[in-house]
Amino acid sequence: MSTGTQSHSKRARNLILFVGCALAWFIFDRVVKTIIDSQYEKGDVFVDSVLGLFQFRLVHNTGAAWGSFENWTPIIAAISAVICIAILIAAFVYANRANVIEMISLALICAGGLGNLFDRVTQGYVVDFISTTFINFPTFNIADIGVTCGMFVLLICVIIRTFKEDAQHGSQS
Repeated sequence: MSTGTQSHSKRARNLILFVGCALAWFIFDRVVKTIIDSQYEKGDVFVDSVLGLFQFRLVHNTGAAWGSFENWTPIIAAISAVICIAILIAAFVYANRANVIEMISLALICAGGLGNLFDRVTQGYVVDFISTTFINFPTFNIADIGVTCGMFVLLICVIIRTFKEDAQHGSQS
């Protein structure tokens, strides 16, 4: 197989992986939020304590974390849309050289952003329901988990890639 064919094959695999993972995470987020928002009232605690670490409590968040930018839904939605478009472009541009973990990370970030963007555009608020009980932390949801985990793993990938490239450049000197 030629290098061009390998690159095309890797690009296709990565784009399929990106779309599949993003779609699966987005659907998972939507299904869970839809079930919770349709069965409980805002403020309801429907699971009181899980291992003393968190509870499930329905919150309609019109802002960002810790209630910041409350009622700025259109502005937050616009910023989220721009970021999601940038991630889609990055996934497409870097698909031929990214590894599987980087593509999954980008997919989780994009799906999480799109999940919360969908809430903001269709409902005017984000459905949050996971509240920590051991620290003061914002109530969050499945989409937020995707964004956070995706960012964390992508950051680690970037650091590792940077060290590898620096080591390769250093050994060529």
